[in-house]
Amino acid sequence: MPRIIVAVPDDILFTARMTVQIGDINYGRHLANDAVLRLCHETRMRWLKQQGWNELDAGGVGLIMADAVVQYLMQAHHGDDLRMEMGAADVGKSGFALLYHLIRVPDKKSIARVQTGMVCFDYAAQRVCRLPESLKAALEAVRT
Repeated sequence: MPRIIVAVPDDILFTARMTVQIGDINYGRHLANDAVLRLCHETRMRWLKQQGWNELDAGGVGLIMADAVVQYLMQAHHGDDLRMEMGAADVGKSGFALLYHLIRVPDKKSIARVQTGMVCFDYAAQRVCRLPESLKAALEAVRT
């Protein structure tokens, strides 16, 4: 099976700091796979909040995560201080990708890279909709 390589964001839209909590640890005593996605979700929510939005109203549309790819690079453990770097890619008519890079702060080691495919969604009509200009501008803000 070919190895999937998740890109590191070229431009950083948002950075968050988080500490690995005991609930993030699996039976192998390291950061669990579901916790990695949860940390990415928290990063996305903080970015949206900074924009004055949320996942039900991101510039006038809802957002749905359509897919996710996680590339694990190194273990993280309880108490580790992580920097979450988030950028955007593949901005299209109805969606975009978010790229995350999880870095352990003290030694600057890459823990994981994640890509989530996000789709704009009209919850009232229950259908995919166009990406609003305000969201597109926020996703491309650092690409000037």
